[in-house]
Amino acid sequence: MKRIVIFASGSGSNAENISLFFQKSTIATVVHILTNNKNAKVIDRSKNLYINSLIFNREEFNNEDMILKFLKKEADIIILAGFLWKIPAHIITAFPNKIINIHPALLPKYGGKGMYGMNVHKAVVENKESETGITIHYVNENYDEGAIIFQAKTIVLHDDTPEIVAEKIHVLEQKHFPRVISDLIKKDSNG
Repeated sequence: MKRIVIFASGSGSNAENISLFFQKSTIATVVHILTNNKNAKVIDRSKNLYINSLIFNREEFNNEDMILKFLKKEADIIILAGFLWKIPAHIITAFPNKIINIHPALLPKYGGKGMYGMNVHKAVVENKESETGITIHYVNENYDEGAIIFQAKTIVLHDDTPEIVAEKIHVLEQKHFPRVISDLIKKDSNG
């Protein structure tokens, strides 16, 4: 049984969805949810799901003896579900192709530092894009530049607001993210 550790910074709806998906799984389970935000709603979600949560600060995150040591002991795969900090190189090196992120746009468009959440959806609407979507990708040392694993698209109508686009993206995230993670774990296990 593979152990999944999820990093989240906010409401945790994707973390909750992934956790619920893997409750019924025979291949993996979510063992911890980590957050850098002591006020994040994901903490309450983890309690409701009986999943251990851990709150950390930037110093602990960047210190090789703290979060990395914890991950080496507890994680087989790391999922970023609305986690806003850049992953330190020592964690990426320790978990090659084992850190997966979801981005609320069709990369390489609308990626990079500062491009998250509503910032992305506002840019999509302002640029009058006819479509947007999600990108699930491996994490490397640069924001949103890791190898793409999966993309799903949705249409952007001319009168869509950023909030409407956000709702469309949320539907795609909820539908696809757990399944893609599961497929990757199965593929990795069959090696």
